[in-house]
Amino acid sequence: MTPAERFHDVYEACYPRVLAYAASLVGREVGEDITSETFTIAWRRIHDEVPHPTLPWLLGVARNLVREMRRRDALRYLLAAEEAQRLAGGAHGHAGDVAAMVTDRHIALQALAGLPEGDRELLTLIAWHGLSAKEAATVLNCTSATLAVRLYRARRRLEKALEAAQSADPYEPAEAAPVRPTGTPRPHCEGAPA
Repeated sequence: MTPAERFHDVYEACYPRVLAYAASLVGREVGEDITSETFTIAWRRIHDEVPHPTLPWLLGVARNLVREMRRRDALRYLLAAEEAQRLAGGAHGHAGDVAAMVTDRHIALQALAGLPEGDRELLTLIAWHGLSAKEAATVLNCTSATLAVRLYRARRRLEKALEAAQSADPYEPAEAAPVRPTGTPRPHCEGAPA
């Protein structure tokens, strides 16, 4: 297989998932730019540096590009993150009672929005982007053991946040989650588990 054929296969198989991941972090418009840059890097490195399976590596590249962007322009990131949360909330639908679905979705998004950024990223990699724990560890540049600990803790925090959100009146307007200042992004898996 030639490098061009391999790149074509990787692009066809992974583009939608890389775009979804990037958009969940920074919004659709900026996510498209990040995805484009991710595949540009993959093209340059297709000869020898792109591992199998490719998706975790591509998501790791996209994540690093997002981190660089966040360091360059904190205000732009804050605006894009709000848009990404709005877009991610509309990505999945469920059959059943529409009112119950809207209420459940609102509660879940409210609980998720209240979690630290690292927990949100980890949970969405597993639940929304369909990665295995091993693949998510590759994206987050940590060991599988570290990821398992962080995932366990993130799930417990989400359960508590869901319980709190469910006990609140679903018809009361939710307070917006506080915006955390961005400086140096907190590493999600690099180093000791949180």
